[in-house]
Amino acid sequence: MEKKTIFTFSALPYRQKIHVDGYYFGSRDKSLAIVGSTRGDEYQQIFVCGLLIQALRKLEAAGDFAADAGVVVIPSASQFSMNVGKRFWPMDNTDINRMFPGYDQGETTQRLANSIFEEVRGYANGIQLASFYLPGEFVPHVRYMNTGYHKSDDGLAFGLQYLMTREPAPIDTTTLNYNWQVFGSNAFSIYAKSTGRIDPKAARRVVAAILRYMRYKGMLKEGVKLPAGRETVRIDSAGLRKQLSHVGGFVHFALKVGDYVDEGTVVGQIFDPFTAECLEELKSPCSGQLFYVRSDCVAVSEHELMFSVTPIEQVVVI
Repeated sequence: MEKKTIFTFSALPYRQKIHVDGYYFGSRDKSLAIVGSTRGDEYQQIFVCGLLIQALRKLEAAGDFAADAGVVVIPSASQFSMNVGKRFWPMDNTDINRMFPGYDQGETTQRLANSIFEEVRGYANGIQLASFYLPGEFVPHVRYMNTGYHKSDDGLAFGLQYLMTREPAPIDTTTLNYNWQVFGSNAFSIYAKSTGRIDPKAARRVVAAILRYMRYKGMLKEGVKLPAGRETVRIDSAGLRKQLSHVGGFVHFALKVGDYVDEGTVVGQIFDPFTAECLEELKSPCSGQLFYVRSDCVAVSEHELMFSVTPIEQVVVI
């Protein structure tokens, strides 16, 4: 393993310089790049990268890398935001994952995005450990944008429960995943269940999924033994059944992400903040599996996404 600093920025007069580092394994061939946190609350994404670095060091030491396989892991681009407890860049509230491919003469986040993208551009495969724009948890899954540049069947090799397709929106054209694809990389995003907290079980599941993908793509020798994956179901983001709030208040969920529900099952409730009166029962619109659930014990407004359900006909029950 080789550690290399990709970008350095000064946080003076508040603290010492902060480095964005990459960890390199195998040869210098550009086989796979993995990028973790680009936002200051993506703790799980960094943790997954840390576990992955441990696993790759052991595989490299055991001689289990293919001769022409080169992998880089960049755990975090958001240490500064994380250090001060902000999701976005503290100075101007910009989102690093909306700055790609970056600009080397621009603002700090543009230069940071440019440095990262120049480092990972040209890799045959790319994996981003992503998070959602709303707080909450997902069933761990693989996701790709239908840009026309993707190789969707490769997503089955991760062995996670779902492989989701999503049509890109105009705002997505400045994300890492989209630009990776435009510049020729086979890019996927993985949602590792949580964001603002560590879930070791889900993190280990995602690490095993990435290693299975590496073996499938010939980066690891065929004899490398890994935990078995599971049957993967293709789903489209447009096919998820979503439940919105109809009132504002405090929300509490009785069920958690991954639970199976029948149509009409009460998943959660919204309460009046001052009287604790139940204002709305959040009921499942169909039978299936809770794919996404909003964070518990938060104040919500009207017409916000509370949870989404994968319809039962798309679920593989275990």
